Amino acid sequence: MRLFDQLDPLGLLILRLVLGIIMIAHGYSKVFGGFHQHAAFVSHLGMPWWMAFFSTGAEFGGGILLIAGLLTRFAALAICIEMIVVIDKVHWKNGLLAEHGYEFQLALAAMAFALIFLGPGAISLDALRSGGRGAARKKV
Repeated sequence: MRLFDQLDPLGLLILRLVLGIIMIAHGYSKVFGGFHQHAAFVSHLGMPWWMAFFSTGAEFGGGILLIAGLLTRFAALAICIEMIVVIDKVHWKNGLLAEHGYEFQLALAAMAFALIFLGPGAISLDALRSGGRGAARKKV
């Protein structure tokens, strides 16, 4: 059991990297050429078009921050909120497992939710910034 406890930082790194890569991939087209279409889609959903800036920032910027392990909890919170909005506004009507269902967005939200509470881990810029304080979770 202690072996797995010692691998906590690696697990958190992998969680951050996977979520960060997925979010950057989804935000990339919005940042590099597709923002107007995204803003129109956000407006079509009944929200102000300028909210597209927040979703684009959460996806692309949040993904970069997660990979770096910088401002991890803030980035994870932004991603979690975005995924909840995406589930509510786009995918909820299709159900969990149906085509265009919300299972993928729910998994992303759960990953972000875990990072909000678990933090970035010891292999992160946040850990370097804090001098290692708060990087290691206390064992009960």
